[in-house]
Amino acid sequence: MARVRLSGQLVCADGAQRALVEEHLPRHLELTHAEPGCLSFAVVPTDDPLVWQVDELFVDEAAFALHQDRVRASEWGRATAGIERLYEVAVEPD
Repeated sequence: MARVRLSGQLVCADGAQRALVEEHLPRHLELTHAEPGCLSFAVVPTDDPLVWQVDELFVDEAAFALHQDRVRASEWGRATAGIERLYEVAVEPD
């Protein structure tokens, strides 16, 4: 199985978007860490208060796809839908 790695930034336009991230992030982290196939998941603030570094690693493409589906339907997904995401996804061979 090939692992899937997502890396990049969540870029808030203003303090209101940052507040949404801060409000919904703890539950999003909790739910994602509990997902089968999640090897690691981190969303951490950078030196810029409007930018968050995002790093995810899933066991395979199926686990990553299930995560993406869950996120789209989640409170996090709805609350942060308008926030810019600058992500790169890579499939890592075994």
